[in-house]
Amino acid sequence: MSTYSGSCLCGAVHYTTAGPLRPVIACHCAQCRKSSGHHVAATSAPRESVRISGEVTWYASSVTAKRGFCDICGSNLFWDGAGANLSIFAGTLDGDPMLKLAGHIFCDDKGSYYEIVDDLPKAGGRDPAMTTMVLATKGTAMAGTT
Repeated sequence: MSTYSGSCLCGAVHYTTAGPLRPVIACHCAQCRKSSGHHVAATSAPRESVRISGEVTWYASSVTAKRGFCDICGSNLFWDGAGANLSIFAGTLDGDPMLKLAGHIFCDDKGSYYEIVDDLPKAGGRDPAMTTMVLATKGTAMAGTT
């Protein structure tokens, strides 16, 4: 079983997760754009498999989700909503997790200053089929749900 690790920019928050990660999905919703300065690229892992050390500040960004970040350096690390998985911002993973971008959600909310030019699946809003489509271990895809 693969183990993944990651951290914030200053190193005050570290996390590990054992087991599969979902391919990366880009979210273009207004909340992701405002919290990151652009769109968010995130993978996810079963919530119970993620071990966090250090102090994460959680912000309730809606009635159904919260965002976790380092209160020292401000790095966005996690998105936690309904379902069994915790979303992990892909850029915070250490090394090469061998994940690939698999699609885009909330494309109707994307910023007017850029275009989405790849041929990956695109959803105008929320798309549970895309965000729960597959789980991946380093370099290997398999069917599953999140």
